[in-house]
This record gives sequence, C-alpha cells and structure tokens, in this order.
Amino acid sequence: MRSKGIAIPYVVWMAIFVVVPLILVVVYAFTNRSGGFTLENFASMSQYASVFGRSFLLAFVATVVCILLGYPMAYFLARERGRLRQMATMLIMLPMWMNFLLRTYSWVFLLERNGFFNTLLETIGLPKLDIIDTQGAVVLGMVYNFLPFMVLPIFSVIEKMDHRLIEAAQDLGANSAEVFRRVIFPLSLPGVLSGVTMVFIPSVSTFVISRLLGGGKSLLLGDLIEMQFLGSAYNPHLGSAISLVMMVIVLVSMGIMNRFGE
Repeated sequence: MRSKGIAIPYVVWMAIFVVVPLILVVVYAFTNRSGGFTLENFASMSQYASVFGRSFLLAFVATVVCILLGYPMAYFLARERGRLRQMATMLIMLPMWMNFLLRTYSWVFLLERNGFFNTLLETIGLPKLDIIDTQGAVVLGMVYNFLPFMVLPIFSVIEKMDHRLIEAAQDLGANSAEVFRRVIFPLSLPGVLSGVTMVFIPSVSTFVISRLLGGGKSLLLGDLIEMQFLGSAYNPHLGSAISLVMMVIVLVSMGIMNRFGE
C-alpha cells in the first residue's frame, strides 16, 4: 500500500504534463475556431503533402546514414577494451553535454559561405561549396546531433552478447564474415531497432535544425507545426491536427519495427 502511495506524485505529474496536453491536441484537432466538431483540419492538410514527404524522406536518409556510421562505431567500441574504449566513448558522448541549439549553431559557423570549411577550401585553392541552406546541411545536422542515439543502443547489445555463441560458430568452421552475418548482426538487431526509433522520431519532428541549417528553404513538419502555433499563420486547430497525424504515423512505425524485432 505504501509503495502505491509513492507513485501518486508521478501519476499526477504524468496526468498534468502528458495526458492533459494529448487530450487538448485531440480536442483542438477535431474542432474549429467556434468550438464545433469538424474534419476540415485534416482535409486541409493535403496542401502540405510535400512537407510530410520531405520530412519523412530526410529523416529516413539521416537514419540510414546513422546506421552506416553508428554500427561500425558501436562494434568497434564493443570489441575494444581499456583506455582506447574510454576515450572513444567520451568523444561520442562529449557533444551531448553541450546545448542542442549551441551544437547546431556551430555547424552554421562551419558551413556558411565564409565559414571555416569554405575558408579552408579557398586557402588550399579549391572552390567554395554552397552547403548551408540546403537539404544536405539539414541531414548533416540530424546525423551529427542524433548519431550517439544510434551508437549507444547497438553498443549496449553487442557488449552484452554471449561470446560463447561466437566461439561455438568459430568451432563449427565459420569464418569472421559468417560469424558476423549469422550470429553477431542478428543478435544486435534489437539495438539497431532501438537506435532507429531514437533517431527517426526526433529527426522527423525537428525544427531547429531545418531552420538554422536549411535557412527556411526546407520546411519540415516541426516548422509547420510551430508556424500554426507561434507564426503569422496562427491556427492551433490545424497545428493540432498535423501533430495528431504525425503521432499516429510515428506510433504505427514503432509498432512495425517492434513487430520485426520480435
């Protein structure tokens, strides 16, 4: 009985700051400015189909890049021991200790027309590159900010893997490539799926990265929702409808990934 009483503050906190806002989003999504029931908010979202497509495409590309970069990094960390492993882990975790906005602003300084990279290229006699205010810069910002969320789950799974399974495969004649393909990679898939979830969801809903590195040219769902609540096109009902649809899509995607994980 006492243990249930300890959980009461947590339940109250969740009800106020999680459940109530979700209910308000649902109510606003299905009502108009006068408070009457309507589906017009969902019908009007068709004009933003390109924003939905762009958001999911860039999030998908960033997630794939994070897998391609993060899996070898996680595998390397799991195989190494001692000081080298500690230093590599610290280098991966170090950017997460800084403010998210500050990390993104640093890439603006590096990628802008007269920034560090273009100055370096000009110094060695190469032409400048127009990287800032492009979709490539947005994907770069996503990968940089969310890569640790791909590395750490995979590392955790591989590091805890029973090495007797690897030894058994080697005793049965499997070479290194076969051991990885038939033992290590299948057993590490739960970490990969966790990393995909932790990278894809914030990538598809981000707005700071697209605003600073995309220069407002690559409008994403996060920017669109912010415009409906804080911008000149103030329409919280439409913003709530977009948020609700995005939440449903994300939940369906998570359910599919969990199904594959099982």
